[in-house]
Amino acid sequence: MHLYQNQALKLYNSLSGEKETFVPLHEGAVGMYVCGPTVYSNVHLGNCRTFISFDLIFRYLKHLGYKVRYVRNITDVGHIEDDADEGEDKIAKKARLEKLEPMEIVQQYSVDFHQILELFNNLPPSIEPTATGHIIEQIETVKKIIENGYAYESNGSVYFDVVKFDKTHHYGKLSGRNLEDMISNTRDLSGQDEKRNSQDFALWKKAEPEHIMRWPSPWGDGFPGWHLECTAMSTKYLGNHFDIHGGGMDLKFPHHECEIAQNEACTGQSPVNYWMHANMLTLNGKKMSKSTGNNILPREIFSGNNDKLSKAFSPSVARFFMLQAHYRSILDFSNDAIVASEKGYNRLMEAIESLESIEAVKISTLDIATWRQSCYDAMNDDFNSPILIAQLFEGVKFVNLLKDGKETITAQDLELLSKAMNTFVFEVLGLKNESAEEGNNEKLESVVNMLIGMRNEARANKDFALSDQIRNKLTDLGIELKDSKEGTTFSLN
Repeated sequence: MHLYQNQALKLYNSLSGEKETFVPLHEGAVGMYVCGPTVYSNVHLGNCRTFISFDLIFRYLKHLGYKVRYVRNITDVGHIEDDADEGEDKIAKKARLEKLEPMEIVQQYSVDFHQILELFNNLPPSIEPTATGHIIEQIETVKKIIENGYAYESNGSVYFDVVKFDKTHHYGKLSGRNLEDMISNTRDLSGQDEKRNSQDFALWKKAEPEHIMRWPSPWGDGFPGWHLECTAMSTKYLGNHFDIHGGGMDLKFPHHECEIAQNEACTGQSPVNYWMHANMLTLNGKKMSKSTGNNILPREIFSGNNDKLSKAFSPSVARFFMLQAHYRSILDFSNDAIVASEKGYNRLMEAIESLESIEAVKISTLDIATWRQSCYDAMNDDFNSPILIAQLFEGVKFVNLLKDGKETITAQDLELLSKAMNTFVFEVLGLKNESAEEGNNEKLESVVNMLIGMRNEARANKDFALSDQIRNKLTDLGIELKDSKEGTTFSLN
């Protein structure tokens, strides 16, 4: 029996504006799509918060026993500045400034993105498609929308006819906007004469002669609109109708609204059952912004090389800080807040380490089963990580009472307590016990140095067979020895 069969999970659906009981389309399986990064710069800390939020959701669904297909894209076409239909492609602009090929920019920042998320201990998605790898699918989607009468070609570009779509569907249902109000509030933009209406958005843009990233299409050389890629890739890997679509709150309009319109115009059905949005991260009470200098990058937190924090903080402490707020609430990042988080994180890790030294007796004075269910109740209530963390600190209290001999516990309950603490802290919240890892590294170093000493002794005694045996065994374990005039050092492969 899977855990999901006796845990009723509720999640907040941005489409209905209510918490709803989660019922997947196919029993035991979940399809989830999350909008990934546009790789033209180092990953923003606010984006990291979104990806950590959906990593928590991915982890908990897996823990409940669901088979999850988690698709998160890479936008490597470089959509237009400010996500409008006019302006300069962000990746092409960066490539021009740095005198590099656009795909060098994409590679550089894709690698950075993956490295940062790995440091945060995010699990990789099941599939990570790229926009440039799905140009054919995007062109086919545009063809289908034109065929169904909801798009038109204009001067080599193709636009989505929002007014026509709104007559038979509802454009604005996710963001709660009214099309007439949107049109009346829109100022005239350059290039507007190509469109029938100000709210029409590009499905395919004609590439001007200087535009580097371009592909042939039935409408001439061009590149896909930003909203189109997610429609093409989500439906390719999850089908025309799937369970969860997530992203940052800033994507609700226009990006996700346009996705719904494209899907409905293409397939005739609403694509997603549950829309989920993670809220923003502020810094010292203000919006993060490179231009104002109110900004900090993940690596600057880990290294301490910044003017915002009193010292360096580890990735697990930064992750713990983010999970102390609910994913739908605004979270303010500050020195005081992360210092407090580090203290809480250390208390949690100390308690987990202390569990090993607690001795069981024949009678329990603590109700561990009810406490464990309260941890599930927190996560079942729209993935409420701050309430879960509060419950885990109740578990820390239990551990301290047991350590001090003020409460007693049976072997069965001790196993239950230990398993629940470890499961929720490491498997669900995705934290790492960094002090334990450092301790393990120190032990490994001591053992390898001892073996290097034995090998040096064997070489001095001309026992080259033993010397080679030690080197070969370490190589098999991924530990490479390097001999020099100064002595022998080692590195992990």
